[in-house]
Amino acid sequence: MAVPAEPSLRDRFNVLADDVTTAAGSLPALVGSVAVVVIWALTGPIFNFSDTWQLFINTTTTVLTFWMVFVIQNSANRQSKATQLKLDEIIRSLSDARNEFVDLDHATEDVLEAHEEEFKRLIASDKKGSPKAVVVVADQRRPRRSHRK
Repeated sequence: MAVPAEPSLRDRFNVLADDVTTAAGSLPALVGSVAVVVIWALTGPIFNFSDTWQLFINTTTTVLTFWMVFVIQNSANRQSKATQLKLDEIIRSLSDARNEFVDLDHATEDVLEAHEEEFKRLIASDKKGSPKAVVVVADQRRPRRSHRK
């Protein structure tokens, strides 16, 4: 029986980045951050509003923000790539779809703008009575997020 390979450092970081991103975007994280700032502000008189007291919150928030940029960007990049791959699979599987769209994320800005104008023309012509009219319904509610892992 084969022993499962130990996850690589990159895989472990990806799992950690997803977990931290999820936790940082939660209500408890917001409440916790507000509590830290309130406690820090209330301790001001104890420390005579000293430079060290001010430096503590400035340094802490700067370092945490710096780290979170990398963690959140890692999660966003992987989620974007997964979404792109899902869309590529849909395009590939539809017989009427243009396979050239699979590689649009690497296209130049001019190519993207040309396709955008093409779709604007298609939608405008569809609205003028084409049987393939595209109906767009605006929903003012916020979409629900999935909590799947």
